[in-house]
Amino acid sequence: MEQMIEFATNHYILSGLFAALLAALIYTVVASQLSSLKELSTHEATLLMNKEDAYILDIRPVAEFKKGHILGSKQIKAELVTKGDFSTLEKSKDKPIIVVCSMGMTCKRTASQMLKAGFENVVTLKGGISAWQTANLPLTK
Repeated sequence: MEQMIEFATNHYILSGLFAALLAALIYTVVASQLSSLKELSTHEATLLMNKEDAYILDIRPVAEFKKGHILGSKQIKAELVTKGDFSTLEKSKDKPIIVVCSMGMTCKRTASQMLKAGFENVVTLKGGISAWQTANLPLTK
């Protein structure tokens, strides 16, 4: 314990950075646990697609979408996502919606916007298309 205190006093910048990173990590874990937004694994997502005919909303740029996307997914324009305009999805409001992005980070914001807009069954794909590819699941072009 004395060595830790001595290290902290001699290297206060490193100790401060470590404390800040630890606090950020704890905040991220706690925030994700308390969030009303649910993240699905690739297995859970495929079950939702097959059993409940989930709507897959891909928010990646058009160029990435054309390189490969989940079979049956629809792409939404970035301008509509930025504005929070989901009027094109009104027909699918009663279906479960899986929001997909590249790495599973930007889709959280979109899914939260959709929940605020009145969509009730919105989830995200944990890890995004990267996780989908890692699980060796098929993509279509």
